[in-house]
Amino acid sequence: MSEIHTSIEAKLRKAFDPVKLVIKDESAMHAGHAGAPEGGESHFAVEIHSNAFQGKNRVECHRLVNSVLSEELKGRVHALRIIAKPT
Repeated sequence: MSEIHTSIEAKLRKAFDPVKLVIKDESAMHAGHAGAPEGGESHFAVEIHSNAFQGKNRVECHRLVNSVLSEELKGRVHALRIIAKPT
């Protein structure tokens, strides 16, 4: 597992105590595109299911995830695809 993947997982587990968490590095699918640095670790997909999302709409859930991962998104992570659902 990469350093960024590990950081994303630790932060999401701490913030949301998810019952399901799947993180995929999709950087290889974007190699050569604008914003895709050499070496990957720039495009991730996250599927997270947590009680923390109860009563929130999709945009609110995405904002919560983006807030928790703000440091990664300011740095090497160029794109984050999110599926966030309540349990």
